[in-house]
Amino acid sequence: MSIVIDGKQVAASVIDRVKQATASLEQEAGLRPGLAVVIVGNDPASHAYVGAKSRMAKECGFTSIQHTLPEETSQEALAALVETLNADPAIHGILVQLPLPKHLQAEPIIQSIRPEKDVDGLHVVNAGKLATGDLTGGLVSCTPAGAMVLVRQVHGEDLSGLSAVVIGRSNLFGKPMATLLTAANATTTIAHSRTRDLAAVCREADILVAAVGRPMMVKADWVKPGATVIDVGINRIEAPERGEGKTRLVGDVDFQAVEAVAGVLTPVPGGVGPMTIAMLMANTLIAASRVAGRTPPRF
Repeated sequence: MSIVIDGKQVAASVIDRVKQATASLEQEAGLRPGLAVVIVGNDPASHAYVGAKSRMAKECGFTSIQHTLPEETSQEALAALVETLNADPAIHGILVQLPLPKHLQAEPIIQSIRPEKDVDGLHVVNAGKLATGDLTGGLVSCTPAGAMVLVRQVHGEDLSGLSAVVIGRSNLFGKPMATLLTAANATTTIAHSRTRDLAAVCREADILVAAVGRPMMVKADWVKPGATVIDVGINRIEAPERGEGKTRLVGDVDFQAVEAVAGVLTPVPGGVGPMTIAMLMANTLIAASRVAGRTPPRF
């Protein structure tokens, strides 16, 4: 039976460190981290996420600003707001909640955020720094950074001699996650829908990371006995056992089946998810620390 990692507990420990470092930064350098979150439109899930991020920023002691824009906001108006936030010295982190309404182009907006304020880690400068091995000069995308914290909880800082497989090659998660694992000395394979005999490739992994968005795709016979399995998928499926029209969240891993084989396993919900918001707070603190000329804490 697997050890199940409590992502909420690990995220809480990250947040505690952020709070302590934020208090020190304000006391010693007179600087309070500032996070601006921008949301456009009426998507309920996006509003829930943004609310959670804004609340956590306040809890950490940040200056927390939320800009809620109407659905019909133009590309020019959104770009102008980002430019204003870029120029505001009290704001150290800017996050534009995705997805944007269909008439807006997300990529030009994301790339217009100054890299040093891009706390989502999505700017090409930050992606490029990570890809070329600069793990301390940029800002790392929050979800892979959070997943990596969970890996280090199990295996420590040095993954020498371990085989890692990441299922999924997205720019948002798969590629940066593979880069982080490789930087920690794992021998890393990126697998995807075109991989021949995907199950066999996965069975070689000491660390298996699933991020494809296909509910319960990873079965028990895909997993090496005793492996660490990090489930990044968030999928909503029908749950008739809960009543008509009800749904439940599951990951990309068949949790019940894999729990009997894996050594360590993250649940969905309650695994990687809480880490994403925690690392957003960490990135905002890191960005503010750099502005103050201080060495940022490592997470």
